[in-house]
Amino acid sequence: MMVQTQKYNGGLTREQFLFYEIRIAVKFYLDGKKLPEAVKLIKEDNLFQYPTERMVSNITRVCYRRLDALGNRMLIEEIANAPTEIAKQINLYAMMRYNRLVWEFMTTVIGEKYRNQDFAFSRRDLNTFFTRLQEQNDGVASWSEQTTNKIKSVLVKSLVEAGYLDRSKSETLNPVFLCEELENGIRANDDYEALPAFNCFR
Repeated sequence: MMVQTQKYNGGLTREQFLFYEIRIAVKFYLDGKKLPEAVKLIKEDNLFQYPTERMVSNITRVCYRRLDALGNRMLIEEIANAPTEIAKQINLYAMMRYNRLVWEFMTTVIGEKYRNQDFAFSRRDLNTFFTRLQEQNDGVASWSEQTTNKIKSVLVKSLVEAGYLDRSKSETLNPVFLCEELENGIRANDDYEALPAFNCFR
């Protein structure tokens, strides 16, 4: 699995869930538009509706990289065309494949909770996860407290966006249901260890 060989990346502080943005970028991606052309078109029509253009290039690049990371044409098309709930699940999986930290959080924390039918979720789970990472990895250990807190907040917001939590202060995980399209894509990618992160044990 390619994600396990990646370095830990603190870029999540800027990147967020980006569902609205990836739904726009994927249209250009599927049309075969190269990144610079997509950036130009998104800026021209202010498609992201950002107050300034400063972040557009960076965020479009992230969207393209997530789509590349999916490694599955069918899933990329589903992000473009599927109902919001399904497309959000696939975007979360794209985040996992693109970012090692998201992969490990979803598989070791969320996946284990579903495996154990433990639906309690709190700040302590995030703190424990980061403490363990900091002990194992000098790069993560060198991140400032501000960076770490921001990443924790992005992880929680992503769980809310994808329907795992009702709101960011919730302390109960919802029993999510893995959509068939994503399950097929995960299996096609041989990412079986990702299935528990979507409450799937079949």
